[in-house]
Amino acid sequence: MRRLIINADDLGLTAGVNRGILECWQNGIVTSATLMANGQAFASAAAAVKETTAGSAFGVGCHLGVVDGEPLLPPERVPTLVADGQGSFRGSIVSLARAANLGQLRAAEVEAEMVEQIRAIQSAGVRLSHLDAHKHAHMFPAILAPMLRAARACGVGAVRNPFEPPRPLACGLLLGRPDLWKRWAEVQVLRAWAGGFRRAVRESQLATTDGTLGILATGLLDEKLFAAILAAMPEGTWELCCHPGYDDAELSGVRTRLRQSRERERQLMTSTLARDLLDRHGVELINYWKLQ
Repeated sequence: MRRLIINADDLGLTAGVNRGILECWQNGIVTSATLMANGQAFASAAAAVKETTAGSAFGVGCHLGVVDGEPLLPPERVPTLVADGQGSFRGSIVSLARAANLGQLRAAEVEAEMVEQIRAIQSAGVRLSHLDAHKHAHMFPAILAPMLRAARACGVGAVRNPFEPPRPLACGLLLGRPDLWKRWAEVQVLRAWAGGFRRAVRESQLATTDGTLGILATGLLDEKLFAAILAAMPEGTWELCCHPGYDDAELSGVRTRLRQSRERERQLMTSTLARDLLDRHGVELINYWKLQ
């Protein structure tokens, strides 16, 4: 049995991203999305989710931000999360990883900010199916532990497993794609935390998947890579994260490296070919509610 959650990250980032994600649910294969409480288009995203998905099987999670953007709490309440005393989070996952691994983050601050973001979404009337973190920051134990406590405190029953399988793509494809080599090496190194993640989630009695597909292909996902990911997908329950949307003027003012790729992924996630590939590989589409 192979089950797949196709989750669109960054709901709430811009109006164009919101529109693209909802199109991929209504007219495509996306079954889930994660909403950014600190996104500039959060309010319109929450309203659209309530109106568009009422009574449906669509899953909406919280895309917790502790890197890029700004906290919802006043910066003075989360001083170890903001960069050099400024009001914004660190601008790179590398900088956040360094702080996490050097013990420079206060767990209580991470948990407080995450609870604030979760409750902002719940207060907007959106029922949350799960949590994940922007740029998969919860792969680091110093961020995972407070995230799990925040999930329990807010009654959220599932979290993303941010680790890809050992062989996310066929070796032949990897050898022919130099643009994937560095990313593949990074993903393999990060798998060192996978065992600890599974133990921590199990002890917290939260639900999760066997892992996440598509991390390696972030910014590069197209029809060929999508087909290769499905061909290499192991048995079990997995999540594929994607970033569809519209590359418009509003997005140009946002700090993100994903621009034209959002257009490509929106087209892919609404294509007949994508549906045909899922059918061909016998993949059942679900969302996080099915795990709880």
